[in-house]
Amino acid sequence: MLIKKGIQVKIISGKDRGKTGEILEIDRKQNRIKIKSINMIKKHLKPTKENKGGIISKENFIHLSNVKNIDEKKKEKKVINKK
Repeated sequence: MLIKKGIQVKIISGKDRGKTGEILEIDRKQNRIKIKSINMIKKHLKPTKENKGGIISKENFIHLSNVKNIDEKKKEKKVINKK
């Protein structure tokens, strides 16, 4: 499966099954990807000088086997009829 940053994928298993989103980040070593607004988690941040702190929501990684490529470029393949 061709995986690149920015392509559209559909979740085929897990709590977000059926949702679609764009790939934000890829971890090729562990075969995991981060998808926009999918697999959201709550993260507690400690206050620092630059950061206010508190609870933030962010995307977490999901395994590559749980997604399917639905990029529009792939759907435009032309089929040649053989006679």
